[in-house]
Amino acid sequence: MLRNDIPGFTPASAELDGTRIAYERGGSGPPLLLLHGFPQTRAMWAEVAPTLARDFTVICPDLRGYGESDKPAGVASYSFRNMARDQLALMHHLGHESFHLVGHDRGARTAHRLALDAPEALRSLTVMDIVPTHHLLTDLTHDVARGYYHWFFLAQPEPFPETLIAADPETFYTRCLLGFGKADLSDFPPAQLDAYRTAWADPECRRAMNDDYRAALDIDLQHDTDDLDRRVTCPALVLYGAEGAMARAYDVPATWAPRLDDMRARAIPGGHFFVDQSPAETTEALQGFLSTPD
Repeated sequence: MLRNDIPGFTPASAELDGTRIAYERGGSGPPLLLLHGFPQTRAMWAEVAPTLARDFTVICPDLRGYGESDKPAGVASYSFRNMARDQLALMHHLGHESFHLVGHDRGARTAHRLALDAPEALRSLTVMDIVPTHHLLTDLTHDVARGYYHWFFLAQPEPFPETLIAADPETFYTRCLLGFGKADLSDFPPAQLDAYRTAWADPECRRAMNDDYRAALDIDLQHDTDDLDRRVTCPALVLYGAEGAMARAYDVPATWAPRLDDMRARAIPGGHFFVDQSPAETTEALQGFLSTPD
């Protein structure tokens, strides 16, 4: 039985072209898809999704490789293109041909890829606390490399990072939660931490999360290079943590301006995990944008 990680939502799963995607759904109204990032699960939306569900049909899945979704073998399985195909298939499975899309971290990179590959499906796009993958990897600074070292550690060939992480998964992933900008463990509600810890305890989840980062270097960078001249045309919102590593290293909106035709941007109090640290401010920003996306 699937966990119920979001109050008032209904957990379910769907078999989509051989990959089972776990999700929770709640509310009514226009469809809204929320995608989590690393090293989290759909539980990260527990303090945001119920309020949004007053006005939207909200779907919160686990990305492939994460949480309770399937964890297929092979680095190629974890390209953002494949992750985006899962989410597009899920929304079509649920009867939504077009929808609003919000993503944080890896979920935001998946969302950007979906916007490029299936622009007709999106009513709006929100990306949270990332700069474009191509920009991060090709204009890498010393500060970003130090703060985001995990990109390059997790991308090492199997089983090197898996073996090291297995010695103490709790310490490694907790350090990830606290190391990407201003955060304290108390910023993460206990029930959400429990969901993350359950995922971290699974060696297959740890392997899949590493494959996600391997794919970013081996596959996604080339996809993004091929699409440098393409822009997202739907209304777009860029949210970022005011005190996070991305805001310290970049003018985050400026990195997105060449890629988004209709962009709005806003800093939210907190670091990389501002959704957990400032759920009320995050929800308010999303409500304001989604109520008038055109």
